[in-house]
Amino acid sequence: LISSKTFDAKKACRELAKQDPKLGKLIKKHGPFVWGKRKALDPFEYLLRSIVFQQLHGKAAATIHGRVLKIFGKTHPTPLQILECEVELLRAAGLSGNKTLAAKDLARAAHEGKVPDRKQLAKMSNEEIIEILTEIRGIGRWTVEMLLMFGIGRADVLAVDDFALKKSAMILHGKKKLTPKEFAKLGELWAPYRSIASWYLWRALD
Repeated sequence: LISSKTFDAKKACRELAKQDPKLGKLIKKHGPFVWGKRKALDPFEYLLRSIVFQQLHGKAAATIHGRVLKIFGKTHPTPLQILECEVELLRAAGLSGNKTLAAKDLARAAHEGKVPDRKQLAKMSNEEIIEILTEIRGIGRWTVEMLLMFGIGRADVLAVDDFALKKSAMILHGKKKLTPKEFAKLGELWAPYRSIASWYLWRALD
């Protein structure tokens, strides 16, 4: 998780404000960076939850996720349990056909050792992690970027395809349009704290 143990939040905010005075105004307005305490999930758990939550509102997704967990006694299933679970049970819990296939593929990859654990991820670069995990059905770049930020606490991640982030950056810098490439270029201002910059950009739209 992103915390004061992995980087100096006050220093990060000072550096961001220095590099981008407009972002500095957001930092001043919204106060200290607080990512919040979250239960640490292993990559398989995080990605399975992400598959369930895709294209659904939070409450509906949480309900379906709860039903899936209930199949396994309300504890998080292992990859093997997902592989052996009957498709009908997962569908009855509310998973669509595509999400059921994605969950099975993720479980298969994890069971075969193709989903790195937290210790393995710690030794890998962001792009290495993205390259490996996006080979799995239903796992796109954005999902892995959220894992990098929220799941394992990488401080320098910018999801250039995130609509809300891009919209906030456009408003902040007075741009009528911003391609992913242009957004990535703009984001160089915020390195090596692009996750923290993202937090303030999301806050600006709340």
